[in-house]
Amino acid sequence: MKRRTLSALALVVIAATIGLYFFNQYWIHRYDALIARQAAVYRLDPALVWSVIYEETYFRPWVIGDDEEIGLMQVTPTVGREWAAETGMREFERQMARDPASLLREPERNIQVGSWYLEKIAKNYRGLPGAEARIVAAYNAGPSRAAEWNRTAVGHPPLTAEEFIVRIDIASTRAYVSNILARYRELKEAEGNSKQPSK
Repeated sequence: MKRRTLSALALVVIAATIGLYFFNQYWIHRYDALIARQAAVYRLDPALVWSVIYEETYFRPWVIGDDEEIGLMQVTPTVGREWAAETGMREFERQMARDPASLLREPERNIQVGSWYLEKIAKNYRGLPGAEARIVAAYNAGPSRAAEWNRTAVGHPPLTAEEFIVRIDIASTRAYVSNILARYRELKEAEGNSKQPSK
């Protein structure tokens, strides 16, 4: 009787574990199409956008940050207003002025605005080795801080990603950048492995 009970319990645990795994896969990949679409528009690697969202909110669109950051990519109302002004669409400007939270809570709009901001930052670092480290540091701590950490003497080569990360003097930003880059590298490695022909 005990053996039957233990076997039944083991089956329940296995079924629950499998169920949790598949639910988690659904949870973290349910916005993949939106991410791919917006990343393409803003010439970003979808794996980088995905990694930012994973770190920022673990794909929870309702999250509001301590500094009023909103939604999946934790976009600030200030960035939302900048984006609205640059689109030239008066309705977006009015909505962002009146109620930025309702617009930025929408997953697609949030990913659009967050990707727009990442691309705006990325323009400063295209062609540099390890540009992703600089981009996500600027996304987290602000472009001026990232520019300061990235500064080198005239004639010196640009910093590697590792050298740049060492210069980040805000512990939470250093951890943020390291976590995102580790996840990003895992995704890129998995992508590379899936593209290799089978032997």
